[in-house]
Amino acid sequence: MNHHLLLLARRCAARPLVSSTPHTLARTLRTTSVPCSTRLTMAPKRKRTAAAIVEEDEITATGSALVSTPQEAQALMRRTSTRRKKQVVYTEEAQDVVEEKPEADDAFDGPLTDLDDEPAEKSPKKKRRRTKAQEPVVYDIPPVETKTTNFKGRLGYACLNTVLRALKPEPVFCSRTCRIDTINKSGLEYCKELGRKNAEDLSRLIQWNEDNNIKFLRVSSELFPFASHEKYGYTLEYAEKELKAAGDLAKKYGHRLTSHPGQFTQLGSPREVVVDAAIRDLEYHCQMFRLMGTGKDSVMIIHMGGMFGDKEATIERFKDVYRNRLTNEIRERLVLENDEMCYNPDDLLPVCEELNIPLVFDYHHNWIYPSEKPLPELIQRINAIWHRKGIKPKQHLSEPCPGAETVMEKRKHADRCKSLPEHLPEDMDLMIEAKDKEQAVFHLYRVYNLHPVIHENLRPEKPPRPFPRANQGDDVDAENGGEGEVSATPRKRRTRAKPKTQEEALVQRLLRS
Repeated sequence: MNHHLLLLARRCAARPLVSSTPHTLARTLRTTSVPCSTRLTMAPKRKRTAAAIVEEDEITATGSALVSTPQEAQALMRRTSTRRKKQVVYTEEAQDVVEEKPEADDAFDGPLTDLDDEPAEKSPKKKRRRTKAQEPVVYDIPPVETKTTNFKGRLGYACLNTVLRALKPEPVFCSRTCRIDTINKSGLEYCKELGRKNAEDLSRLIQWNEDNNIKFLRVSSELFPFASHEKYGYTLEYAEKELKAAGDLAKKYGHRLTSHPGQFTQLGSPREVVVDAAIRDLEYHCQMFRLMGTGKDSVMIIHMGGMFGDKEATIERFKDVYRNRLTNEIRERLVLENDEMCYNPDDLLPVCEELNIPLVFDYHHNWIYPSEKPLPELIQRINAIWHRKGIKPKQHLSEPCPGAETVMEKRKHADRCKSLPEHLPEDMDLMIEAKDKEQAVFHLYRVYNLHPVIHENLRPEKPPRPFPRANQGDDVDAENGGEGEVSATPRKRRTRAKPKTQEEALVQRLLRS
């Protein structure tokens, strides 16, 4: 028996001992030639969770070996752990299971017994970060040069409030939207819930405007995303509570709410599918104002649209759709606006006077594509239509970005307006179409002393971005020290792209002039 144990110890010393668990010991025992009468028996598989302990016997060392005593052979096959474990004693006939605490290993110092007797150190506790109280940001607001005016109307802004949009963690805005792919994955109810949240934030936006002396607002057309879609459209009765709350608040404070459907709402299009979509969009805006309970001052502003190769034919199609396909509710709220590319006030005023459609005069558009009539006469004729329908007149004001030269650059709106127009009537609702939204209104309040402003809600104006210009003087001038090298590849001749639409043709003609 002792001789065979010594052979077993030698074999364990000859091969790398990864772990002295019962599994490895059993594998070693099975591959060792030990007589059946003296072979060790193992505990059942479910009990093999502790190190194996071989019964101490006298072993007589013969020859040179790594171990030569029974104590060293026992230590070679033993492994201690800092965990509580069951100690299984392997004997020839029976097994005794004893539960005891691990003790320090008294094995000799060797490559197979270099184990750490000390318990593992506990990982240090993570320190909690202390959140510092955020101090309010103080903005440096420069003074403005004051001016005088007789204007007594209301100034408004469009759709978005930059102060409320930047709030954290819950921004306030009314243009949450999604894509059709999101509707297909998450369902239409997800899209409708976005509209309900937009309607809730509309009341918060109106209250903020009242606190800051702003009583004119353009409601976002994306208040209910895809509500007028041909396939995914839906009605707004599910958000009647939120819409009524916003309308009641606006009427309580005497605020005016208007809308401006998108550029694709074109009633004069030659394509029937475009006209059908435009009518659905106008019906959606009408339902929104109806559920709010707002009056006729809540108008819907649209453009005539493109010319489609024939301006007169487009105007005639518009007249036919207006007379025969629009409901009375739509006709009561629909107004037209002059644009900067296709239809100036001289083109629209005869149509508006014939159909009794109010005309929104845009100063910026008229500056790019002006009317031939003097402004006082033009504004007087325009306001007469508003008064006949019992609606308060409104106009649009914006300015081009600094440094604009081409027509396309002049179309871009600046962040703010520096002054009010010269021929502005005294009692007029003026929509400020500027990038800084409510900050552009505050700027005019300060310049003309129209209303007091809350200093904490003021934001500084960002410096204007220059327009990208083509690099001039790419050719090297030999007289200025250049080598005058010529490229081996000839330059490609620039070709002027042919216009695809009448609008693009007009832009090219204006650029050439």
